[in-house]
Amino acid sequence: MQTTTGTVVAVSVSPTHTFSKPVQEAITLVEGLGVEGDAHLGETVKHRSRVKADPTQPNLRQVHLIHAELFDEVRGKGYAVKPGEMGENITTRGVDLLGLPVGTLLRFGEATVRVTGLRNPCAQIDGYQDGLMQAVLHRDAEGNLVRKAGIMGVVLSGGVIRPGDAIEVELPEGEWTPLKVV
Repeated sequence: MQTTTGTVVAVSVSPTHTFSKPVQEAITLVEGLGVEGDAHLGETVKHRSRVKADPTQPNLRQVHLIHAELFDEVRGKGYAVKPGEMGENITTRGVDLLGLPVGTLLRFGEATVRVTGLRNPCAQIDGYQDGLMQAVLHRDAEGNLVRKAGIMGVVLSGGVIRPGDAIEVELPEGEWTPLKVV
């Protein structure tokens, strides 16, 4: 088992399906459901396009995390993005979220999130700031699309999370499975 640490920069929640989520002083994770008071709370999918396709699918997108380093990167391309504005529940710093394998555990004190996959950025990003979609996508050396708009997870144990909280990253044992869109 390997562990690393990072920090919570901000936490956000929205009870409605809005693109951005207002920053809060704290959020509460609820075991097996997600973020208390958030539109995506639930055992089954809540993302509207996924509900339309099959409302009985398990909710692998209970918690959305984005690394603050992405905001630094897009700022260099002329975009001003602040925590919560891309719809994430938890903004982090110091953790290579995109490099984590499926099944990684992120511990925030008593709360634990199991990483399930990548967020697939959608056209709403360009509605927020024109051209931002391209700024959060990249092609690697082999030409593969790299999605940088954060990762998704499910809540294994609940608890309160606040800005400034430490994040402990526990990588899974054995062979790692790279993140794919969930």
